[in-house]
Amino acid sequence: MDVNRSRLLTTARPYLQVLSMFGLTPPPVFFTRTLHKRRKGYFIVGYVCYLFGILLVVFYECYANIVALHQEIKQFHSEDFSKVMGRTQKVLVVTMASCNQLNMLLNFPRLGRIYEDIADLELQIEKSSKGFSGRRYWWSFRFRMALFVGLWMVLIISFIPRLTLRRLAPLLHWANKLSTEIILITLQLKGPEFCVFVLLVYELILRVRHILEQVYTELEDCNCRERFQELCVVLKGNQLLVGRIWRLVGEIGCYFTVSMTLLFLFNGLTILHVVNWALIKSINPNDCCQYSRIGVSLLLTINIFLACLYSEFCIKAYNSIPRILHQIYCLPETEDYPMLKMGLKEYSLQMQHLKLIFTCGGFFDMNLKFFGGMVVTILGYIIILIQFKIQVFAQSKYFENQNISEIYDE
Repeated sequence: MDVNRSRLLTTARPYLQVLSMFGLTPPPVFFTRTLHKRRKGYFIVGYVCYLFGILLVVFYECYANIVALHQEIKQFHSEDFSKVMGRTQKVLVVTMASCNQLNMLLNFPRLGRIYEDIADLELQIEKSSKGFSGRRYWWSFRFRMALFVGLWMVLIISFIPRLTLRRLAPLLHWANKLSTEIILITLQLKGPEFCVFVLLVYELILRVRHILEQVYTELEDCNCRERFQELCVVLKGNQLLVGRIWRLVGEIGCYFTVSMTLLFLFNGLTILHVVNWALIKSINPNDCCQYSRIGVSLLLTINIFLACLYSEFCIKAYNSIPRILHQIYCLPETEDYPMLKMGLKEYSLQMQHLKLIFTCGGFFDMNLKFFGGMVVTILGYIIILIQFKIQVFAQSKYFENQNISEIYDE
């Protein structure tokens, strides 16, 4: 297998290389035929050692942050569920890092098949589009990748340290703070990694749909029986390509099941944790981190939103294919070719049964509907959290006034 023969994968390669530096995905060079087997083996062993070193750092920083969290909780007398929520969040960081690396190890062959399917699908689509004059230019994919993924990766790397550095426990050493920032960036970059594969699928769907549109245009003015038969063959091949794209989405969903599930869970829990500490420190008029907490919550929410939004783009593009099939079926020329009508009916029936869904192992579907439900759930927990904190603040204020009155009575 060689990913270099695919323009789409070549365009996505710089983003995958950056992600591999953070230990999120194997370097694309592992999936090329140009690299010698022995040298590839050395690279794989070296990268595994690199991942193991990252994991050890994550374990150590988790311990250091838990110790700092306990000291801060003791300082602010917040021995309620803040301790449990904070420890759960820190342990979840270790769980995510461990599962991401374990997923790379166990699903390495699956990732290779995904790359191979993408490259082969691109090749087959290019062959199908050779007989048409109008073509989609691949540079549009490069622009979308830079705008939708590259820019967001830059924003994540830039804004996470600015928004979270002041919020870290003051007792942490600067080296611990630096390592913690890198770990937080790494966890959030799992979202852009998923978006890279979603945009690859989106480009394949757009190209397949473009071929259908070209078929419809030529069928409108087609008077040659031989050309008509050629278009019928292209239509059948297009149907097979759509089926392969559907299976590719299933493979991508299986590969990202654990990683994306943990990312959604971690971001939701972190937002609640940030709101909890914002309420605890709201009594301090000199607290300068309130705006940064809002920024962190927005960044975590947007990271989830983009994954759901790009999945929705793919689904809508896929669901627009039956409309083109219906337009072809309604052409007057179709009535003279029963085989074409049968092929269109078979294609439409396939589209009804093969619904495109980006799902995490069936736990939830990644689309805007799920994102809206998740936001509503988080807001519900935030309301409960605020009510609980108001009650705690009222009780502490009451006992404080009681003590003051007793002192004056004495």
